[in-house]
Amino acid sequence: MRRTEKDLRIAVLIPCRDEAAAIARVVADFRAYLPDAEVHVFDNGSRDDSCALAKAAGAQVHRVVLVGKGNVVRRAFADIEADVYVMVDGDDTYEAAAAPSMVARLLDEELDMLVGKRVGNEAAAYRRGHRFGNRMLTETLAMLFGRSFDDLLSGYRVFSRRYVKSFPAHAHGFEIETELAVHALQLRMPVGEVPTRYGARGDGSASKLRTYRDGWRILGTLVGLFKTERPLRFFGIGGVACAVLALVLSVPLFATWWSTGLVPRFPTAVLCAALFLLGALLGVCGLLLDTVTRGRVEAKRLAYLALPGPGVLQSHAGKGDSLHG
Repeated sequence: MRRTEKDLRIAVLIPCRDEAAAIARVVADFRAYLPDAEVHVFDNGSRDDSCALAKAAGAQVHRVVLVGKGNVVRRAFADIEADVYVMVDGDDTYEAAAAPSMVARLLDEELDMLVGKRVGNEAAAYRRGHRFGNRMLTETLAMLFGRSFDDLLSGYRVFSRRYVKSFPAHAHGFEIETELAVHALQLRMPVGEVPTRYGARGDGSASKLRTYRDGWRILGTLVGLFKTERPLRFFGIGGVACAVLALVLSVPLFATWWSTGLVPRFPTAVLCAALFLLGALLGVCGLLLDTVTRGRVEAKRLAYLALPGPGVLQSHAGKGDSLHG
Protein backbone atom coordinates (compact mmCIF):
# COMPACT_ATOMS: atom_id res chain seq x y z
CA MET A 1 0.00 0.00 0.00
CA ARG A 2 1.30 3.41 -0.92
CA ARG A 3 1.72 6.17 1.60
CA THR A 4 0.47 9.68 1.02
CA GLU A 5 1.99 12.80 2.50
CA LYS A 6 -0.99 13.22 4.82
CA ASP A 7 -0.29 9.77 6.29
CA LEU A 8 3.30 10.61 7.07
CA ARG A 9 4.98 11.94 10.14
CA ILE A 10 7.33 14.60 8.77
CA ALA A 11 9.98 16.17 10.96
CA VAL A 12 11.92 19.30 10.04
CA LEU A 13 15.32 19.33 11.76
CA ILE A 14 17.06 22.71 12.02
CA PRO A 15 20.58 22.89 13.48
CA CYS A 16 21.04 26.34 14.97
CA ARG A 17 23.78 28.36 16.62
CA ASP A 18 23.52 32.12 17.03
CA GLU A 19 20.91 32.55 14.30
CA ALA A 20 18.62 35.08 16.00
CA ALA A 21 18.50 37.14 12.80
CA ALA A 22 17.01 34.29 10.76
CA ILE A 23 15.68 31.39 12.84
CA ALA A 24 12.14 32.70 13.36
CA ARG A 25 11.70 33.23 9.63
CA VAL A 26 13.04 29.75 8.86
CA VAL A 27 10.64 28.13 11.33
CA ALA A 28 7.67 30.15 10.05
CA ASP A 29 8.44 29.34 6.40
CA PHE A 30 8.72 25.59 6.95
CA ARG A 31 5.59 25.55 9.09
CA ALA A 32 3.78 27.32 6.25
CA TYR A 33 5.00 25.01 3.46
CA LEU A 34 4.82 21.81 5.53
CA PRO A 35 1.85 22.53 7.82
CA ASP A 36 1.55 18.92 9.05
CA ALA A 37 5.23 18.63 9.95
CA GLU A 38 6.81 18.94 13.38
CA VAL A 39 9.54 21.58 13.36
CA HIS A 40 12.48 20.90 15.68
CA VAL A 41 15.25 23.40 16.32
CA PHE A 42 18.43 21.96 17.81
CA ASP A 43 20.30 24.76 19.53
CA ASN A 44 24.04 24.23 19.74
CA GLY A 45 25.12 26.70 22.39
CA SER A 46 23.63 29.93 21.07
CA ARG A 47 24.57 33.07 22.97
CA ASP A 48 21.77 35.16 21.49
CA ASP A 49 17.96 34.87 21.53
CA SER A 50 17.76 32.03 18.98
CA CYS A 51 16.03 29.63 21.37
CA ALA A 52 13.34 32.06 22.48
CA LEU A 53 12.66 33.23 18.93
CA ALA A 54 12.42 29.68 17.59
CA LYS A 55 10.02 28.68 20.35
CA ALA A 56 7.90 31.78 19.79
CA ALA A 57 7.70 30.92 16.07
CA GLY A 58 6.24 27.50 16.92
CA ALA A 59 9.24 25.16 16.93
CA GLN A 60 10.14 22.55 19.50
CA VAL A 61 13.56 23.54 20.82
CA HIS A 62 16.19 21.03 21.92
CA ARG A 63 19.56 21.92 23.40
CA VAL A 64 22.72 20.07 22.33
CA VAL A 65 25.65 20.66 24.65
CA LEU A 66 28.43 19.17 22.52
CA VAL A 67 29.49 21.78 19.97
CA GLY A 68 29.50 20.84 16.29
CA LYS A 69 26.95 20.15 13.57
CA GLY A 70 27.79 16.46 13.61
CA ASN A 71 26.83 16.27 17.28
CA VAL A 72 23.56 18.02 16.48
CA VAL A 73 22.68 15.61 13.68
CA ARG A 74 23.53 12.60 15.86
CA ARG A 75 21.19 13.85 18.59
CA ALA A 76 18.42 14.76 16.14
CA PHE A 77 18.52 11.39 14.35
CA ALA A 78 18.51 9.51 17.65
CA ASP A 79 15.73 11.43 19.41
CA ILE A 80 13.20 12.35 16.75
CA GLU A 81 10.73 9.75 15.45
CA ALA A 82 9.28 10.35 12.00
CA ASP A 83 8.82 8.76 8.58
CA VAL A 84 10.43 11.55 6.56
CA TYR A 85 13.08 13.94 7.84
CA VAL A 86 13.82 17.33 6.31
CA MET A 87 17.15 18.78 7.47
CA VAL A 88 17.97 22.41 6.77
CA ASP A 89 20.35 25.00 8.18
CA GLY A 90 18.86 27.75 10.32
CA ASP A 91 20.41 30.67 8.40
CA ASP A 92 17.53 31.27 5.95
CA THR A 93 19.66 30.62 2.86
CA TYR A 94 17.64 27.63 1.64
CA GLU A 95 14.27 27.71 -0.08
CA ALA A 96 11.47 26.45 2.17
CA ALA A 97 9.09 26.46 -0.82
CA ALA A 98 11.02 23.52 -2.29
CA ALA A 99 10.34 21.27 0.71
CA PRO A 100 6.92 19.85 -0.37
CA SER A 101 8.20 18.86 -3.81
CA MET A 102 11.34 17.35 -2.29
CA VAL A 103 9.26 15.22 0.08
CA ALA A 104 6.98 14.20 -2.80
CA ARG A 105 9.94 13.18 -4.95
CA LEU A 106 11.45 11.15 -2.12
CA LEU A 107 8.18 9.20 -1.89
CA ASP A 108 7.43 8.93 -5.62
CA GLU A 109 10.90 7.66 -6.51
CA GLU A 110 11.28 5.73 -3.22
CA LEU A 111 14.60 7.39 -2.43
CA ASP A 112 16.43 7.28 0.87
CA MET A 113 18.14 10.66 0.56
CA LEU A 114 17.43 13.67 -1.63
CA VAL A 115 20.02 16.47 -1.64
CA GLY A 116 19.08 20.06 -2.37
CA LYS A 117 21.75 21.13 -4.86
CA ARG A 118 22.46 24.81 -4.27
CA VAL A 119 21.85 27.16 -7.16
CA GLY A 120 22.76 30.80 -6.50
CA ASN A 121 24.53 33.54 -8.40
CA GLU A 122 25.10 35.93 -5.52
CA ALA A 123 28.75 36.09 -4.53
CA ALA A 124 27.77 36.63 -0.90
CA ALA A 125 25.56 33.54 -0.96
CA TYR A 126 28.15 31.13 -2.30
CA ARG A 127 31.66 32.46 -1.81
CA ARG A 128 34.32 31.52 -4.37
CA GLY A 129 36.45 29.70 -1.78
CA HIS A 130 33.48 27.65 -0.61
CA ARG A 131 32.49 26.85 -4.20
CA PHE A 132 36.02 25.72 -5.11
CA GLY A 133 36.38 23.66 -1.92
CA ASN A 134 33.01 22.01 -2.46
CA ARG A 135 33.94 21.07 -6.03
CA MET A 136 37.33 19.71 -4.98
CA LEU A 137 35.89 17.62 -2.15
CA THR A 138 33.07 16.35 -4.36
CA GLU A 139 35.57 15.19 -6.99
CA THR A 140 37.70 13.57 -4.28
CA LEU A 141 34.68 11.65 -3.01
CA ALA A 142 33.91 10.45 -6.53
CA MET A 143 37.51 9.32 -7.00
CA LEU A 144 37.59 7.40 -3.69
CA PHE A 145 34.11 5.91 -3.70
CA GLY A 146 33.30 5.61 -7.39
CA ARG A 147 30.41 8.09 -7.59
CA SER A 148 29.27 11.21 -5.82
CA PHE A 149 26.87 14.14 -5.70
CA ASP A 150 27.14 17.48 -7.43
CA ASP A 151 26.83 19.36 -4.12
CA LEU A 152 28.50 17.31 -1.42
CA LEU A 153 28.24 19.95 1.33
CA SER A 154 24.63 21.04 0.92
CA GLY A 155 22.82 21.59 4.22
CA TYR A 156 19.37 20.93 2.70
CA ARG A 157 18.40 17.25 2.58
CA VAL A 158 15.39 14.97 2.89
CA PHE A 159 15.80 11.47 4.36
CA SER A 160 13.75 8.34 4.75
CA ARG A 161 13.33 6.82 8.19
CA ARG A 162 15.42 3.79 7.31
CA TYR A 163 18.31 6.03 6.29
CA VAL A 164 18.20 8.01 9.53
CA LYS A 165 17.92 5.02 11.84
CA SER A 166 20.79 3.15 10.18
CA PHE A 167 23.17 6.12 10.09
CA PRO A 168 26.07 5.70 12.59
CA ALA A 169 26.95 9.43 12.85
CA HIS A 170 30.60 9.56 13.92
CA ALA A 171 31.42 13.12 12.75
CA HIS A 172 31.57 16.08 15.14
CA GLY A 173 31.47 19.15 12.90
CA PHE A 174 30.80 20.18 9.31
CA GLU A 175 32.31 16.94 8.03
CA ILE A 176 28.91 15.37 8.80
CA GLU A 177 27.73 16.07 5.22
CA THR A 178 30.61 13.95 3.90
CA GLU A 179 29.65 11.11 6.23
CA LEU A 180 26.02 11.38 5.13
CA ALA A 181 27.08 10.92 1.51
CA VAL A 182 29.45 8.03 2.19
CA HIS A 183 26.79 6.17 4.20
CA ALA A 184 24.42 6.29 1.23
CA LEU A 185 27.10 5.30 -1.27
CA GLN A 186 28.41 2.46 0.88
CA LEU A 187 24.97 0.83 1.23
CA ARG A 188 24.12 1.63 -2.41
CA MET A 189 20.95 3.44 -1.40
CA PRO A 190 18.69 5.08 -3.95
CA VAL A 191 19.51 8.78 -3.75
CA GLY A 192 18.93 11.90 -5.82
CA GLU A 193 19.58 15.62 -6.17
CA VAL A 194 17.30 18.48 -7.01
CA PRO A 195 18.29 22.12 -7.75
CA THR A 196 17.17 24.54 -5.04
CA ARG A 197 17.60 28.28 -4.74
CA TYR A 198 20.39 29.36 -2.43
CA GLY A 199 20.40 32.92 -1.15
CA ALA A 200 22.67 35.21 0.84
CA ARG A 201 22.56 35.41 4.60
CA GLY A 202 20.67 38.29 6.11
CA ASP A 203 22.18 41.08 8.16
CA GLY A 204 23.38 39.89 11.55
CA SER A 205 23.93 36.29 10.41
CA ALA A 206 27.47 34.96 9.95
CA SER A 207 28.67 31.65 8.54
CA LYS A 208 30.17 29.19 11.05
CA LEU A 209 32.08 27.41 8.28
CA ARG A 210 35.78 28.32 8.07
CA THR A 211 36.93 27.67 4.53
CA TYR A 212 40.46 26.38 5.14
CA ARG A 213 40.18 24.89 8.62
CA ASP A 214 36.95 23.04 7.97
CA GLY A 215 38.04 22.19 4.42
CA TRP A 216 41.09 20.35 5.74
CA ARG A 217 38.95 18.61 8.36
CA ILE A 218 36.49 17.46 5.69
CA LEU A 219 39.34 16.25 3.48
CA GLY A 220 40.79 14.37 6.45
CA THR A 221 37.38 12.82 7.07
CA LEU A 222 37.24 11.68 3.45
CA VAL A 223 40.62 9.98 3.74
CA GLY A 224 39.65 8.45 7.09
CA LEU A 225 36.39 7.11 5.67
CA PHE A 226 38.27 5.72 2.68
CA LYS A 227 40.59 3.86 5.06
CA THR A 228 37.67 2.61 7.17
CA GLU A 229 35.22 1.73 4.43
CA ARG A 230 37.64 0.69 1.64
CA PRO A 231 40.59 -0.79 3.59
CA LEU A 232 41.69 -3.17 0.85
CA ARG A 233 42.09 -0.31 -1.62
CA PHE A 234 43.63 2.03 0.94
CA PHE A 235 46.27 -0.37 2.19
CA GLY A 236 46.62 -1.94 -1.24
CA ILE A 237 47.71 1.38 -2.71
CA GLY A 238 50.39 1.71 -0.03
CA GLY A 239 51.45 -1.91 -0.46
CA VAL A 240 51.81 -1.65 -4.22
CA ALA A 241 53.71 1.65 -3.88
CA CYS A 242 56.20 0.05 -1.46
CA ALA A 243 56.65 -3.01 -3.67
CA VAL A 244 57.19 -0.93 -6.81
CA LEU A 245 59.71 1.33 -5.03
CA ALA A 246 61.56 -1.75 -3.74
CA LEU A 247 61.75 -3.21 -7.24
CA VAL A 248 62.95 0.08 -8.76
CA LEU A 249 65.70 0.43 -6.15
CA SER A 250 66.73 -3.20 -6.55
CA VAL A 251 67.32 -3.05 -10.32
CA PRO A 252 70.87 -1.58 -10.05
CA LEU A 253 71.65 -4.07 -7.27
CA PHE A 254 70.65 -7.04 -9.41
CA ALA A 255 72.59 -5.62 -12.38
CA THR A 256 75.75 -5.31 -10.25
CA TRP A 257 75.30 -8.76 -8.73
CA TRP A 258 74.73 -10.32 -12.16
CA SER A 259 77.92 -8.86 -13.59
CA THR A 260 80.22 -9.13 -10.54
CA GLY A 261 78.57 -11.56 -8.15
CA LEU A 262 78.82 -8.95 -5.40
CA VAL A 263 76.33 -6.73 -3.54
CA PRO A 264 78.42 -3.66 -2.63
CA ARG A 265 75.46 -1.45 -1.60
CA PHE A 266 74.26 -3.55 1.29
CA PRO A 267 72.14 -0.80 3.00
CA THR A 268 70.14 -0.36 -0.23
CA ALA A 269 69.56 -4.11 -0.34
CA VAL A 270 68.26 -4.03 3.24
CA LEU A 271 66.01 -1.07 2.37
CA CYS A 272 64.59 -2.92 -0.65
CA ALA A 273 63.85 -6.00 1.46
CA ALA A 274 62.21 -3.86 4.17
CA LEU A 275 60.06 -2.01 1.63
CA PHE A 276 58.94 -5.25 0.03
CA LEU A 277 58.05 -6.74 3.42
CA LEU A 278 56.20 -3.55 4.37
CA GLY A 279 54.23 -3.75 1.13
CA ALA A 280 53.29 -7.36 1.84
CA LEU A 281 52.29 -6.44 5.40
CA LEU A 282 50.08 -3.60 4.17
CA GLY A 283 48.42 -5.98 1.72
CA VAL A 284 47.68 -8.50 4.48
CA CYS A 285 46.30 -5.71 6.70
CA GLY A 286 44.04 -4.61 3.87
CA LEU A 287 42.70 -8.15 3.37
CA LEU A 288 42.01 -8.67 7.08
CA LEU A 289 40.37 -5.29 7.57
CA ASP A 290 38.30 -5.76 4.42
CA THR A 291 36.79 -8.89 5.98
CA VAL A 292 35.93 -6.96 9.15
CA THR A 293 34.47 -4.09 7.12
CA ARG A 294 32.24 -6.42 5.13
CA GLY A 295 30.76 -7.76 8.34
CA ARG A 296 30.17 -4.23 9.65
CA VAL A 297 28.54 -3.15 6.39
CA GLU A 298 26.25 -6.18 6.50
CA ALA A 299 25.19 -5.23 10.04
CA LYS A 300 24.38 -1.68 8.90
CA ARG A 301 22.50 -3.02 5.89
CA LEU A 302 20.41 -5.32 8.09
CA ALA A 303 19.53 -2.32 10.28
CA TYR A 304 18.64 -0.42 7.11
CA LEU A 305 16.44 -3.23 5.76
CA ALA A 306 14.66 -3.72 9.09
CA LEU A 307 12.50 -0.67 8.33
CA PRO A 308 10.07 -0.23 5.43
CA GLY A 309 11.13 1.87 2.51
CA PRO A 310 9.71 5.32 1.77
CA GLY A 311 6.26 5.30 0.23
CA VAL A 312 5.39 1.78 1.39
CA LEU A 313 3.04 0.64 4.15
CA GLN A 314 3.57 -2.75 5.75
CA SER A 315 0.61 -4.96 6.57
CA HIS A 316 0.31 -7.80 9.05
CA ALA A 317 -1.72 -11.00 8.57
CA GLY A 318 -4.01 -9.49 5.99
CA LYS A 319 -5.04 -6.43 7.98
CA GLY A 320 -3.73 -2.96 7.40
CA ASP A 321 -1.33 -1.52 9.91
CA SER A 322 -1.60 2.22 10.30
CA LEU A 323 1.50 4.33 10.03
CA HIS A 324 1.14 5.59 13.58
CA GLY A 325 0.68 2.12 15.08
